[in-house]
Amino acid sequence: MHGTSTLLNWILWTPFIGVVGVILLPYLFSKDKQDNVVRWWSLLNTIGSMILAVVLYMKFDTSVPGMQEQFAVNIAWIKQFNIFYSLGVDGISLPMIMLAALLFFLCILSSWTITKSVKGYFALFLMLQGTVYGVFLALDFFLFYVYWEVMLLPMFFLIGIWGGENREYAAVKFFLYTFFGSILMLVGIIALYYASGKGVDSFNILALSGGKFIDNQVHMFGTVWSFSKVFFWAMFIGFAIKVPVFPFHTWLPHAHVQAPTAVSVILAGVLLKMGTYGFLRIAYPIFPQASVQFADWIAVLGLINVIYGALCAMAQTDVKKLVAYSSVSHMGFVMLGLAAMTVHGMNGAVLQMFNHGTSTAMMFLLIGILYERSHHRWIVRPDGTKGFGGLYTQLPKYSIVFIIAMFASMGLPGLSGFISEALIFLGIYQKYTTITVLALFGLLIGAAYLLWMFKRMFFGEVIEECKSYTDMNAREIFYMAPLCVAVIVFGIYPTPVLDIMKSSVGQLVSLLAQFQ
Repeated sequence: MHGTSTLLNWILWTPFIGVVGVILLPYLFSKDKQDNVVRWWSLLNTIGSMILAVVLYMKFDTSVPGMQEQFAVNIAWIKQFNIFYSLGVDGISLPMIMLAALLFFLCILSSWTITKSVKGYFALFLMLQGTVYGVFLALDFFLFYVYWEVMLLPMFFLIGIWGGENREYAAVKFFLYTFFGSILMLVGIIALYYASGKGVDSFNILALSGGKFIDNQVHMFGTVWSFSKVFFWAMFIGFAIKVPVFPFHTWLPHAHVQAPTAVSVILAGVLLKMGTYGFLRIAYPIFPQASVQFADWIAVLGLINVIYGALCAMAQTDVKKLVAYSSVSHMGFVMLGLAAMTVHGMNGAVLQMFNHGTSTAMMFLLIGILYERSHHRWIVRPDGTKGFGGLYTQLPKYSIVFIIAMFASMGLPGLSGFISEALIFLGIYQKYTTITVLALFGLLIGAAYLLWMFKRMFFGEVIEECKSYTDMNAREIFYMAPLCVAVIVFGIYPTPVLDIMKSSVGQLVSLLAQFQ
């Protein structure tokens, strides 16, 4: 192993070292100090992760498209099945690692007020971070699957123990849906293992890609099917549940509304991106012919997500549910970019994955701040009275940050959401002109539900209940500031993110172009 490759190991294992620390460190201190020790240790651990991600960014050569050409780790793990502990990074996974590193750090800060079994919460949270890194770095299919699957555990307990009133229902629904997707993916992994001849590269994601299974056939249910079509759909549905693509989206609003704030942020900011990352890393490169063949379907599903998610958001009276449905709508744009299979469309999709992570994280963190003061999230309560009113005069600092987050979500020019959506539309216009025009209505509805929510909550008379609310404190301003900077800076100057991804995305687009 050469020097640079240890960097990926450090990035991957730092959160797991953090988990061990959370479990063991408190025993060195008296009872009353233990919770604070856990908090500070978790914070230092995520700062360490963030520094390592920045080092990776600094050392990353943007001109190299492949995943194994720069920082590669490749160690034999289970030899008789040719399973390797194999890690790599490229221009598609690096923005996701940077995003995860930032969001986990901010989420630890926002979780400072958690008092219910602090040790368990932070241990699970750091474990979640480790599994997220594992998914974005793994080059071995088996390793990828292990991290993909283990990630369900911390998520299940974080929602099920620290969530809202219906937390058990939300946690079980989240687990069952995602587990169903994972089973389909597992069938695909096993099929690929046999189809590739059980050789040294049978689990190597890079070696499997390039459309090697076009002529293969598979016997199922008494008929002969095209191997690549059947298993493209197995992989597609496995990842689509995570995105979530309509009609597999129904777990998302429950999980979001019941999850504690920090978990909602990670769910929207990072975990949904794993689904689209799966398309880019696995479904498209391994089955390029089927991907091209079914591109129209992917575009239609993306359009349904955009419009349906936006209409559902408009109907919500719970502000957190509104933002949850807006995520469904925004991920629809990513799907449209992926369906385009053009350089602009794919770049826009990867950029949207990154930008949506920052703007939605802002929205969920802001809702969490408000929830800590009010202990409810109703824009309009079930009995028809206003939940919030006149917040602008009560919480001026909070309102300004909220406006930035809202306009970034809406895709206002000058903020990050605009560039990625513009690139997606540039990419899909020629191929899907009708869908482009219809998807623009999704943007219009998006502006409508966000502005309507803002009007009802922040304008008008200050209702009695809101008079006791305090504005953002120093800790809250501190963890909102980096996201405010990110949505403004990447809105005006997105080149740093686009530069990272261009050669990797270009490589994938040229592979797909061979089959068009």
